[in-house]
Amino acid sequence: MTDARHLPSPSAGLDAVFRHIDAEKERFLGRVMDYVRHPSISAHNVGIAEVAALLVTMLREIGLEAETVPTAGHPMVLGRWQKKPGAPTVLLYGHYDVQPPDPLELWLSPPFEPTIRDGRIYARGIGDNKGQHFAQLMAIESHLKVHGELPCNVIFLLEGEEEIGSPRIAAFVAEHREKLKADFVVTADGPMHPSGRPTMTYGVRGMCSFELRARHASRDVHSGNLGGIVPNPIWTLVHLLGTMKNAAGEITIHGLHDAIVPPSELDVAAVKRLPLDLDGAKASLGLSRLDAPAERGYYERLMFHPTLTINGLHGGYGGPGSKTVLPCEAFVKCDIRLVEAMTPDDVLAKVEAHVKTHAPEVEFIPRGGMLPSRVPLDTPYGVIVRDAIALAQGVMPLEFPCTGGSLPDYVFTKILGLPAFVVPYANADEANHAPNENMTIDCFYNGIRTGAALLDRVGSSREGEGAAPARSSGKPAAD
Repeated sequence: MTDARHLPSPSAGLDAVFRHIDAEKERFLGRVMDYVRHPSISAHNVGIAEVAALLVTMLREIGLEAETVPTAGHPMVLGRWQKKPGAPTVLLYGHYDVQPPDPLELWLSPPFEPTIRDGRIYARGIGDNKGQHFAQLMAIESHLKVHGELPCNVIFLLEGEEEIGSPRIAAFVAEHREKLKADFVVTADGPMHPSGRPTMTYGVRGMCSFELRARHASRDVHSGNLGGIVPNPIWTLVHLLGTMKNAAGEITIHGLHDAIVPPSELDVAAVKRLPLDLDGAKASLGLSRLDAPAERGYYERLMFHPTLTINGLHGGYGGPGSKTVLPCEAFVKCDIRLVEAMTPDDVLAKVEAHVKTHAPEVEFIPRGGMLPSRVPLDTPYGVIVRDAIALAQGVMPLEFPCTGGSLPDYVFTKILGLPAFVVPYANADEANHAPNENMTIDCFYNGIRTGAALLDRVGSSREGEGAAPARSSGKPAAD
């Protein structure tokens, strides 16, 4: 690891780009606000085609070749600058779709009328993910404006379905692997550490989701007249859920943990270096304790262990006052976060088998999922990313072996066989997916600087000269 006391120094070429970014700050700010004014809500198919077309225009104006590539759903936007034969190629991933803005009444300003308050831009999509990938675009433009070329080759992939689970990106990447040949992948997405320190992440958890439905009587009945006669479907689900996770916090679905790859010594050491204000973290959420098991470390919970979450349990009467009814049906929605090397198919099959054993009358409905992704901490590309962040922001980033959330990084690591990193540009309290989503102006500018430094460091690591190994063929990695 690079010693924090010896930060890397920018090249003369990068210094010139930094000066250009400083001079263009106000224009960059105005342009990103213009961009996020355009709704692109994937769940409702609102504005998707318009924003995809807008992006192609923007990419071409910046100096990239660009196209929309149709899928069975929303189009991918693909841009490229590949004019340096033999130089490394970085693939930059982001998504142009956003979450629905509801509930609208909780926004202090309209979600698609970006507003600046107290050094922050407030708008739907500014943090997740338009502001972050727009910062990458401005970094590319800055290099081209200053030097007339980029230090390395760049592929830019923007997805239009990330907010609905990326259902088609795996097929797209597999079909277009020739267009996506690169050395490694960087995604600018998510929030930084609450301390304000920049972060880089070497992996993400996967996930799968499912529903359980129980129905007994043909109609709701009187809880006195037929209580004790008619089985209660809510109790059926409660008892079934109790067989899946016990009070000690252990997931008790048979075989669920079989495929898990335990953390390496490097992973464990990296976690020990991460700062933690546990009391502060609990206070910020109004917690008196963490979830069981109590002895499990804070970061270990997020990186190295699967979770089973009840997203919602529904059935019976929930209105004012009381209603002595025994409902005829109930259902529960759940998700499981997956760690390396669990797979959604395997986990869902084990959940289904568990349901058949413990409550065969309950209907099991799988809802699909996403594979986890991990890159070893000692990959040479980590040095490039780490030094780029340090060059741009003046401090070494915190390194996370994995993050608790899920992104489709597996399409790069498992389909293309490429190392993939997540480098968040947004503030920790960006409120993504919530009302009053925001990004600090400083974070936006630092994102542009970080993107510019990344291109510079990739360019300085030409094959045979830098930290990175030879370019991947784009073929899947061996199991």
